[in-house]
This record gives sequence, structure tokens and C-alpha cells, in this order.
Amino acid sequence: MDIFTHAGIFIYPLGLCSILAVFIAFERLLALRPSRVMPRALVDAFVSGQFDGVEADQNSVAGRILHFHRSRPSDPDSLKAYARLEVSRMERGVFLLEVVIGAAPLIGLLGTVTGLTQVFSGFSAETGLPDPATFIRGIALALNTTILGLAIAIPALAAHAYVLRRVEFMAARIGLGVQALLQAKQD
Repeated sequence: MDIFTHAGIFIYPLGLCSILAVFIAFERLLALRPSRVMPRALVDAFVSGQFDGVEADQNSVAGRILHFHRSRPSDPDSLKAYARLEVSRMERGVFLLEVVIGAAPLIGLLGTVTGLTQVFSGFSAETGLPDPATFIRGIALALNTTILGLAIAIPALAAHAYVLRRVEFMAARIGLGVQALLQAKQD
């Protein structure tokens, strides 16, 4: 496809941004599945406040919090701190999406400036007219890198917003679960 062949050397960092965004988005979507954060059995236990007989598996965030609560004589502050640590683990790698959101359009802009520089350097001093081949290559570079930068950043922005919203939703559920654990301990 012409868009890729006329993006010059900028195709490599833009390709890296694209691969990184896709990898992080899919990895986070898999990691933030309900079964990996708060399985149904733990949701029911947190709602009812009955934790007897509920397995504290290490495969879910809520399970690790319950295991921490059971394995250590924890005070409320240490349990809340551990829950915050687990929530911060759910955000792992999300900053890389932010980097892609900022870097991809800037790389595209750099390609645009480079392409326009090629266009203007191709003007003949004698005639004042541009060399047609240099003009076409420069405009193609300018437009293609802009398109690619934006085409990478826009879906990365959408994925970033969705992942952050998902983390916030799960963190709120975990916060309620921690409150239920602390309440059950007091009873």
C-alpha cells in the first residue's frame, strides 16, 4: 500500500507505536476480565459479607486481597494499602498507551515537517519551480506520516480511555470488597 511505502523512515517508529498500543490494549483487556479481577464467588461473598468457605485463590485480584487478609494479622490500613497496590497493578502498562497517544502524532508531525522541507528544498533557483519528483515525494511523506500518526493515536486514545474506565470500575468494586472484609472482621 502506498501509504506505508511513502512514509519514509518514520514508518519504523510509527510501526513500533502501533504494535505497542495493540499489545498493551489486548493484554490489559485480558488482564481486566472479571474472572481475573473479582470472580463471581468473591462478588457474592463481598455482597453478603460471608467469607467462610470462599477460596482465596492467587489468580484474581480479589482473591489475593482475601488471601492477604487471611494470612496476616492485618489492620485496616495495611489491608487498604495492599488493595491500592493491587489496583496499581491493574494499571500496569497503561502509561505506555499514553506515550503512544503523545508520540504517534508527534512523529507524524515530524514526518510532515520533513516532507515539507523536502518540497521547499526542491525548488529551482533559476526557474522558481519545484522538481516534480521531489515535490511529490515530499508531499507524500508529509501527508502519509500525518495520517499514520493520527490513525495510531486515535484508537490508542480510545483504548486508553476504556482501560482506565475499566480499572476505575474494578477499583470501586474492590474498595467495596475491602470494606466488606473490614466489616466482617469487626462482627
